[in-house]
Amino acid sequence: MYAIIETGGKQYKVSPGEIVRVERLAGEPGQELTMEKVLVLNDGTSLHVGRPYVSGAQVVARVVEQGRGKKIRVFKKKRRKGYHKTQGHRQEFTGLKIVEIRLQ
Repeated sequence: MYAIIETGGKQYKVSPGEIVRVERLAGEPGQELTMEKVLVLNDGTSLHVGRPYVSGAQVVARVVEQGRGKKIRVFKKKRRKGYHKTQGHRQEFTGLKIVEIRLQ
């Protein structure tokens, strides 16, 4: 059984028991979240494809961690002009453990 969900402008293929890192969501570790933006749901016997979302489908996930990813360097330069600039960025994420996939 698996589902394809949409969160944070991205799509993720998830299955029960899996841990995924998604864009930052509000919630404390241990809290359960219900996501209803399910694009595709495969329950083992049939494939449900949404237009754009599958009606009655939900993915229940538990927040495992809130954190920030590795730092990346952003370097800008204009040649022959003496201009250069360095910035750093750390993307915030939420670690989710998929508890259950439901179709009502």
